[in-house]
Amino acid sequence: VFGEMAGKKVVAMAGRFHYYEGYSPADVVYPIRVMKFLGIKNLLLSNAAGGVNTSFKVGDLMIINDHISLSIMNPLIGRNEDKLGTRFPDMSEPYSRQLIQKVKEIGEEENIHLQEGVYFGVTGPTFETHAEYRMIHLMGADAVGMSTVQETIVANHMSLPVFAISVITDMGIRDDDSVITHEEVLEAAKNAEPKLATIFKKLVEKL
Repeated sequence: VFGEMAGKKVVAMAGRFHYYEGYSPADVVYPIRVMKFLGIKNLLLSNAAGGVNTSFKVGDLMIINDHISLSIMNPLIGRNEDKLGTRFPDMSEPYSRQLIQKVKEIGEEENIHLQEGVYFGVTGPTFETHAEYRMIHLMGADAVGMSTVQETIVANHMSLPVFAISVITDMGIRDDDSVITHEEVLEAAKNAEPKLATIFKKLVEKL
């Protein structure tokens, strides 16, 4: 989708490709490559994620400041295209600190409560077991989800600044034996849409 937001030209995707849908890592990140060549200057991502940090609650928005991707196929495996980026891209700042700071300011200005933390990427489509949630928590992650990591890796490969934010749609660390449903996830994501729309519109204004 091509258009304008806050007086800036933008290109947006209605959804994304997921590894669990049978797409290859190259397929998943292909839209990011295309958008880079269309001339975008920043990549803004959102996702639905399970809460691992026990201080989070369903409906929270979490700014992603780093990620763990040990279980996801790296999209840069294979022959490197030098015209796109270096063979061994640095990932010490996968998510732009400058963009994160801008969003923190927006949160204060708009009275939107924001969490911040580390995102753990998994392939899906299964939700995590109780043991997996405990392991992810012990590894230092605050939320877990099935997207975003591969797109962020490719964006960094092409020196494209990234901002990403998660909607906490369920709590993986639970005190009971209740199960997570896809409907529950969709409902929580829908309820967060107004806050997300405000954040992205205000961020585009500041770019």
